Amino acid sequence: MRLQDAGVNPSRILTMLLLLMALLLVASSALTQDSPVMQGLAVAREIVEEERGEPLRLVRWRFYEDNWTSAASVQLYGAFGIDSCASRIPYARKRATILFGWTYNFLDSSGKEYQARVSYDLAHSVVCDEVLIPPQYAPEPTPVPPPEPAPAAEAAAVSAEQPAESQTVAVAPIASTANVGGFELGGHIAGFGGGAVNAMRQAGMTWVKKQVTHGISDGAGIIAAARPQGFKVLLGALGSKDRLRDNFNGYVAEFAQYVGFLASQGADAIEVWNEPNIDREWPLGQVNGGKYVQLLAAAYNAIKAANPNTIVISGAPAPTGYFGAAGCTANGCNDDVFMQQMAQAGGAQYMDCLGLHYNEGVLSPSQSGGDPRGHYPTYFFHSMLNRGLQYFPNTKVCWTELGYLSGDGMPGPIPSHFGWASNVSVAQQAQWLADATRLSRNSGRVRLMIVWNVDFTHWGADPQAGYAIIRPGGGCPACATLGQAMRG
Repeated sequence: MRLQDAGVNPSRILTMLLLLMALLLVASSALTQDSPVMQGLAVAREIVEEERGEPLRLVRWRFYEDNWTSAASVQLYGAFGIDSCASRIPYARKRATILFGWTYNFLDSSGKEYQARVSYDLAHSVVCDEVLIPPQYAPEPTPVPPPEPAPAAEAAAVSAEQPAESQTVAVAPIASTANVGGFELGGHIAGFGGGAVNAMRQAGMTWVKKQVTHGISDGAGIIAAARPQGFKVLLGALGSKDRLRDNFNGYVAEFAQYVGFLASQGADAIEVWNEPNIDREWPLGQVNGGKYVQLLAAAYNAIKAANPNTIVISGAPAPTGYFGAAGCTANGCNDDVFMQQMAQAGGAQYMDCLGLHYNEGVLSPSQSGGDPRGHYPTYFFHSMLNRGLQYFPNTKVCWTELGYLSGDGMPGPIPSHFGWASNVSVAQQAQWLADATRLSRNSGRVRLMIVWNVDFTHWGADPQAGYAIIRPGGGCPACATLGQAMRG
């Protein structure tokens, strides 16, 4: 059958096809020659291919307009600027003034992913260590309520089935001269401006905490800023989970050298990693307390060799019952199971202080029941404290993150997955922090309590500003209650 027989005009179809081809050619020309995004893509692809030593066979690419000055970005990477995602660039050489541009993610046909950044003027670019979604584009996590505690018989069975990898780490610890007596208070700060110093002094705080990242921050600036203000410094030392996955022993040695350097710079305390019981912070499929102790042991000895007075704090696990009765999955472990594995691996000899977090309370820390969510131990101050002490009975605890979330005065509602804190007022936050301070000091088991946080201002999917004791408008109700608790 001819096209005319079907009632179709061939010349009209040909005209339409030619017009479509012309439009595609114009669009293609605009994208490759005129579009800044496509010019940035060409730069990003070129530097990735140069690092790979061979062309990319792209399956997919995507881009984001990125801001390397945002609070969320700094929290993720530990530094400002285009080079904050690249650990191979020494901290002193990072281009901290290149603050805006595009982030490109590439997926190669081999299944390997790559990420690169390009400044808007195309003059600056860098290949990143990891492929991450910029914080402002990250989806909000889906809330999953923790389960109720397993019956005693079931819990005993779970304990007996823990992975065989939880075994003693045979590394002799270097002697410590760190001061683990007494009790002190501190705060996790965003910076030393905006009234943070005065607020901390009013609250009776003598410590500041900041997170630093291997290959990005050497901690020197933080220590130099804290010393004249009379504060001791706790550095939360973070590393690359991807490099840990790809070469565990090699990266453990490299990370240990890094924390040893932090100690030599004068850090008063170092927390070794952060929440290593979940795959957000530790390689997928490798989460295990015994595995973590291998890193902790190397870090401990490196720190003590550099400065035996530096307090070594184990990386506080994320408080969670998400992994249910099994205790562990490929994605992570409940914090109590993880600490049990640490103890079985001999972790107690490689720490001066056991790191713990407590940040999901909606009741006074003096209460041990009555939470509307249920009775899971991570909801309550006392059970959270005992959750770690049961495995490390002769070790002091350092709360490296303790806070109460309140949405009072914030520009919008509390994010849905933090809705459990919707009824917490600023007055309750102030009182409960003071009560937690008194209970920690009077227990005789807590060396240090770091309030999360002093002055963070980000309000979004991660509502950091709601934990801050400096509230919108500059007031600090908790400063007075904490100060009273420390004086009395």
